Order: sequence, then structure tokens, then C-alpha cells
Amino acid sequence: MDPFIITYWIIIVAEMAIRAPLQKVWKTAPKAEQRVSQTERIMLGLLFVGMFFVPLVYAVTPWLDFANYRLPAWLGWLGLPLAALALFLFVRAHLDLKANWSPSLEIFEKHSLVTDGIYNLIRHPMYASQWVLSIAQILLLQNWIAGPISLLIFIPFYFLRVRAEEQMMLDRFGEAYRAYMRKTGAVFPKLSHKKEDRWP
Repeated sequence: MDPFIITYWIIIVAEMAIRAPLQKVWKTAPKAEQRVSQTERIMLGLLFVGMFFVPLVYAVTPWLDFANYRLPAWLGWLGLPLAALALFLFVRAHLDLKANWSPSLEIFEKHSLVTDGIYNLIRHPMYASQWVLSIAQILLLQNWIAGPISLLIFIPFYFLRVRAEEQMMLDRFGEAYRAYMRKTGAVFPKLSHKKEDRWP
């Protein structure tokens, strides 16, 4: 199999393994508030299709071969460090969040505001990871369907999800979260602290 495809699946399997123990904690943790909409559920399902199902079809069947493209070799290899960066951000975010992690818009009864580790630099490292991985997917899965599908789905999901998530955190933590927003960027470290960065 193509080394680029192998790299992609190493990252996906690693992310699933990293998240598995936190999912067990999440399922049993008492929730204080949930703001999960039907639109979000649909978008999460589509993300699974774009990140897992379609790439799997591409990797193990010839059904999508008609849409293959070939990038210069250096662009394909560029996908490897991007995928590694995406995995690093993913791992770091989960290690710092610990039991505060949730796959949806939820607040736990013992929820705390995490502002250390990677969260000292950016508010949404998991979304930053997804941005990077979606770009890496285009370089690693060189197919007009399997390559860009995750990015095309993630763009509207990101703008829908982050706005709602930031509002939920403001409602829960108030001025503490507002001060945190002034200090950090959403998915890129903030270079200046002079202006309040409400969103994104």
C-alpha cells in the first residue's frame, strides 16, 4: 500500500486509541448542561464519513480510482509532518483536558476551565488538529473525493461549533473565560493581547 495512505491510517487509528479511555469517562460523568443540536449530530456523522468511511473505501477498493490525482512527490511527503503535527495537537489537547473532554457541547457538573498546557496558547487545539489533518488528508490521499472531503465538511462544522462552544463557555465561566479569550487565539497563538478576541 502507498506509504502516504499508511501514514493517514496510522494517525486515524492512533487518535481512536487516544480517545477511547476518555470516552469511557465521558459516558459516565454527570452532565450539568447539554447543548447538542440535531445539526451538530448530523455534522459529526458527516465528519466520520469524511475522515473514516470514504478514506477506507479509497484505501481498500478500486471504486474511487477514477478520481485519483498525482501531486509532486514533495507535496505528498509534506503530508507526513503535517499529519504528525495534527497528532501532536490532538494528543496534547486530550492530555490537558483530561476528564473535561466531551465530543459534544456539554458541561460536566465538575467542569473546570482549562487554561494551561496547549490551552495556554490556543483555545481550540483539537480543532487546530483537525484543520491540519484535513490539509494533510488532501496531500496523503491523492483522490478528488477521499482527499478534500474532510476539509469540505469540517469548514462549516468549525464555524457552527466554535461559535456555540464559545458562547457556552462564556455562559458558564463568565469573565474568567472572557479574560482567557483576550489572552489566547482560537487555533493560532495570539501575537497581541491588546484587543479582545471574542471569536473565532
